Amino acid sequence: MSTQCLRVGVGGPVGSGKTALLRQLCSAMREHYNLAVVTNDIYTKEDAEFLMHHEALDIDRIMGVETGGCPHTAIREDASMNLAAIDELQHRHPGLELVLVESGGDNLSATFSPELSDLTLYVIDVCAGDKIPRKGGPGITKSDLLIINKTDLAPMVNASLEVMDRDAKKMRGDKPFVFTNLIRGDGLKTVIDFIVQQGMLAEREVNVVVTEQI
Repeated sequence: MSTQCLRVGVGGPVGSGKTALLRQLCSAMREHYNLAVVTNDIYTKEDAEFLMHHEALDIDRIMGVETGGCPHTAIREDASMNLAAIDELQHRHPGLELVLVESGGDNLSATFSPELSDLTLYVIDVCAGDKIPRKGGPGITKSDLLIINKTDLAPMVNASLEVMDRDAKKMRGDKPFVFTNLIRGDGLKTVIDFIVQQGMLAEREVNVVVTEQI
């Protein structure tokens, strides 16, 4: 079975906010698009269970993949488990338009195979320090959209958003990036607009209602 729906890869280090992003995206887009989620964890299906617990989508629209070993292998060198999960979701839900594929937490070198992901979002967080954008790596420099999350915590960790903005521009050139606070939904509309427009879903307008997640 072919995988013709739009596939959006969501990568980033452990704790950066990938699952929080998926929860917000699902909540905002589920009434407008036929969508599903695949999560990747090394030994558990914890992220999938988190989304189910918070009712981000119906349970049969969320699949967890236990990758074993190094998590980036399942999204890059051998994406077969993820592709099989997408095929299963398409079988369950004819007309599926969008699948969000969350990678397991990994380092800045993780990338998605083009076979698996049409667009890649990469999430970093302010708490890791304002030096992160200038460290580079494929996630920083080559992702389609870089998401710099947890902006509200910048004062607490002495991180400069101005420095991160400057370095992100330097490292990414013309590629877009956005600052977010995904708990409150700050910046979420920008992420959704990017997916809709760059994923060529723009012919169906999304009237996004951003709500704070507790």
